[in-house]
Amino acid sequence: MLTRRSALALALAAIAAPARAATAPTLGEDGLYHFDWYLESFLDLKDDIDTATKNGKRLAIMWGLKGCPMCRRMHEVHLVDPAIQDYVRTNFDIVHLNVIGAREVTDFDGARLGEKAFSQRYGIRFTPTIQFMPESAEGLAAKPPFEREVARMAGLLEPPEFLAMFRYVKEKGYEKELFPDWLKRRGS
Repeated sequence: MLTRRSALALALAAIAAPARAATAPTLGEDGLYHFDWYLESFLDLKDDIDTATKNGKRLAIMWGLKGCPMCRRMHEVHLVDPAIQDYVRTNFDIVHLNVIGAREVTDFDGARLGEKAFSQRYGIRFTPTIQFMPESAEGLAAKPPFEREVARMAGLLEPPEFLAMFRYVKEKGYEKELFPDWLKRRGS
């Protein structure tokens, strides 16, 4: 028989435990690290935002490069941490692009560009870089590329700040303040 005390203990254990075990990345033929939970995309960003929003998630574009030591660290340290991976998987659809790649990406304004040209259009200077997109593609086509994202993680933050950046976007902290101010205020 399940008592109130044992039911409470089971509920608390379920809350405290990660929802799923962290998965490990694989190194793809393109030289980039991949997780099986990254979004399988036709690389049409408007559709990707629509899909993410419909699923209660946000879209993030992750930029990588073959041989990038910080990309490797992000995948082998940050994103295998169960708390980080679970939060990102639950709240974000990740499209992983190669900063010098050739796959065709359809931008919000309908422009079709290879990954390299697309990265240049958005001023991606180094890897890893993560662009966080708004909840809706509405009005993005009329904006210049730099004004289409709501936040950007240029470079690799330490794990606590890395997770905090995803929380900042999920909680729409960018609507009120810059990430460093938000982070300082939260004491994260």
